[in-house]
Amino acid sequence: MGYEVSKSEDEWKQKLDPESYAVLRKSATERAWTGELLDEHREGLYTCKGCGNELFKAGTKFDSGCGWPSFYESIRPDAVELIEDKTLGMVRTEVRCARCGGHLGHVFPDGFGTPTGDRYCMNSLALDFTPDSES
Repeated sequence: MGYEVSKSEDEWKQKLDPESYAVLRKSATERAWTGELLDEHREGLYTCKGCGNELFKAGTKFDSGCGWPSFYESIRPDAVELIEDKTLGMVRTEVRCARCGGHLGHVFPDGFGTPTGDRYCMNSLALDFTPDSES
């Protein structure tokens, strides 16, 4: 798929720190309970660390107890791309940034008690956060 933001692997490596590069460009996953945005509770906006695409409003974040920042919906349906992921011997739904194709995490239909029933389980290393006071 062609993305609005396209860079060579070398350009991505120059733009991103090694850990964020591994997540966004190589579909790695940060260890549970280690993400700096896990306990972020201020109002604001979550964007893609790779391209700045607006992804999630803080008001959709909830504590799912899974060890990664969780949201019940993206800021708009076309902000993310959902792809069937059959790696690791299971079928999951991968979430990518629709603007640059960066791997963000996975979405699961187990967000019980949320308005959508979904749990977008995201990697902090793939996101930037801007509090409302700074946006």
